[in-house]
Amino acid sequence: MIVRPAHWKDYALLDAGDGKRLERFGKVVTVRPDPFALWPPTTPHAWKQADAVFVPTGKTRGRWELESHVPSKWPLRYQSDRLDLTFNLEMTQFKHVGIFPEQAANWEFLAERLNSGDRFLNLFAYTGGASLAARQVGADVVHCDAIRQVVDWTRMNMERSGLDGIRWVVEDAMKFARREAKRGKTYHGIVLDPPTWGLGPKGEKWKLESMLQSLIDVVAELVVPGGFVVMNTYSGIPSSALATMWSLALPDATVQSGELCLPMASGHDLATGSLVRVVRG
Repeated sequence: MIVRPAHWKDYALLDAGDGKRLERFGKVVTVRPDPFALWPPTTPHAWKQADAVFVPTGKTRGRWELESHVPSKWPLRYQSDRLDLTFNLEMTQFKHVGIFPEQAANWEFLAERLNSGDRFLNLFAYTGGASLAARQVGADVVHCDAIRQVVDWTRMNMERSGLDGIRWVVEDAMKFARREAKRGKTYHGIVLDPPTWGLGPKGEKWKLESMLQSLIDVVAELVVPGGFVVMNTYSGIPSSALATMWSLALPDATVQSGELCLPMASGHDLATGSLVRVVRG
């Protein structure tokens, strides 16, 4: 299964190649590293229009080289038949700008399935695209991320999108999920984007490969019959392996797996990570 976002107007993947991607976020054109861009650029001349280039200075960090007219912060709008969301973007030392545009395909998936009043949980939630989408269709949303600054960023996105009422949880996602399971809490929809590695707010160490089975087991306890789970990983774990793990955890579920991709202007795809969608029977 290849899944691509279909409704972006303010974002475009202009080209990719030589380990980089050329993207347009509104009026700002960026160049960022990408390990999956293994081919030569398809339109070399297009790269001259870049306004901002990320230059790595270490394994996980770097700096931006900017043209003088590039703003430090700017808005990005996402519109479709179901959704109308606005995000605050800015350039971080980790190469991110505050949004993963490929995730728009998952926003549409959850917006189609959630009803007003349904309970929705976003784990490892980052700047909250899924949280905003779920809230816009009327779901009761819990947004959990370990980094307070990121949660504050999501709050600004919520306000800019004309929304309110999201419950914010600044905590290690695994700890929160376990506590919710002990309380007997359940959700109609759950999205999780676990990082390959990281630290919780109290120094909790996270390594996906060693925690993945435990994470799937506890999240499986939280989803109601008829509910869904969307899981994305960016660690190189095959989607077929994730599908097997979910099928064993929820034998009554329908499980689809594949790659989450961004379509390039040339018509080719850039893979961004593994995707699993689980709908419980």
